[in-house]
Amino acid sequence: MASPRAGVSVHAVSSYTRPEGAALVGYHSEESKSDLIDICWKRFSDDNGTTWSEPVPFKTCEEHADGTLRRHMRGSFLDPASGRLITLWTEGVLPTDEPLEGMRHYAVHYAVSVDGGRSDVVRGPIVQAGAEFSPEHPLPGVRRGRNSAMIGDYGCTPLTLADGTILVPCQISTAGPDGTYWNPGGGYTFTDAAVIRGRWKPDLSIAWELSALVAGDPQRSTRGMIEPTLGVLADGRLLMVMRGSNSGTKDPHYDLPGHRWHSVSADGGRTWTAPEPWTYDDGQTFFSPSSCSQLVRHSSGGLFWIGNICPRNPHENSPRYPLVIGEVDPVTGRLRRESVVTIDDRRPGEAASLTLSNFFAREDRSSRDIVIHIFRLFARRDGDWTADALLHRVAVDALPVGGPAAAP
Repeated sequence: MASPRAGVSVHAVSSYTRPEGAALVGYHSEESKSDLIDICWKRFSDDNGTTWSEPVPFKTCEEHADGTLRRHMRGSFLDPASGRLITLWTEGVLPTDEPLEGMRHYAVHYAVSVDGGRSDVVRGPIVQAGAEFSPEHPLPGVRRGRNSAMIGDYGCTPLTLADGTILVPCQISTAGPDGTYWNPGGGYTFTDAAVIRGRWKPDLSIAWELSALVAGDPQRSTRGMIEPTLGVLADGRLLMVMRGSNSGTKDPHYDLPGHRWHSVSADGGRTWTAPEPWTYDDGQTFFSPSSCSQLVRHSSGGLFWIGNICPRNPHENSPRYPLVIGEVDPVTGRLRRESVVTIDDRRPGEAASLTLSNFFAREDRSSRDIVIHIFRLFARRDGDWTADALLHRVAVDALPVGGPAAAP
């Protein structure tokens, strides 16, 4: 999907809307400034993406008396237990329309559809069950205007456990001693990771509950824990893989090692181990920039991780290439070193600022490929947002994996 004009990037994603068949819902957006979406559209396909309906706008910007309301679509998730489609987005009114104001004003919203996303039977903010909670105080430790809850990117995909519990990975901007947003690491932002656990109610709304936080140490990651992604291991434990960072006022020379971080839950996502650098199956750490990643379950039984691994210590977000895929050991939850292969990398003539990140991956029901929605941002030069929306296909059967692994 081509960029409509210079200085604009197009980001497109798609998800299945039914437990079986080829029906998809797609979202594509235009962006010309970091962390603010210019416009977003929604469309449908009944033939696995060969043809699409005419797009309809998903409103991302509205002027209010107290500021500018901004919405960031985070895609649709098919709950396999119920067959219902859950759509998620982050929303908040920014007083002066500056992106960092979202750290005090954003909250997570959801909608439920029983007709494949054509209409909604429930729509509103995620608010924890209990009389003390409200849209202004949606989750424990979160109060609008003081700190926020948000879904970091499309790769922060929900999953459904065997007992029907829905888990939505999220990040919470850290509150300081006075209850307002606090940035102890001195980086661009600071957040803790968490999941929001959901159970269906008879009226088709969802009763929500926030997990314990996965809190980052600012002495080890200057931006805390960011953009968690989830997978289920062979024994039913949950693996969370997160983005961290070096840089900022506390680490101006990038002395801290830039890692991918992980945490594990043995109680359905209620509590989590303290985050530690994620490693290969031989116990060795690897370098990874501050960028999103995604765990993807394949119908073969394999759990795959997609993200950026770099040969030397990164400088905060860079370099966000190459983009790789590897299989997660289903017992240890570590990344199998010998399974890691490159999907895409910087090409001749492209700028060093190239970003192969901010993607979304899913399995294609027809080919069984893992398809990756991505755009080659800043390939022309740093700061040039011109980029087309692309689709990569990874043939899982051709990957050097350890074979199918059973999972709950």
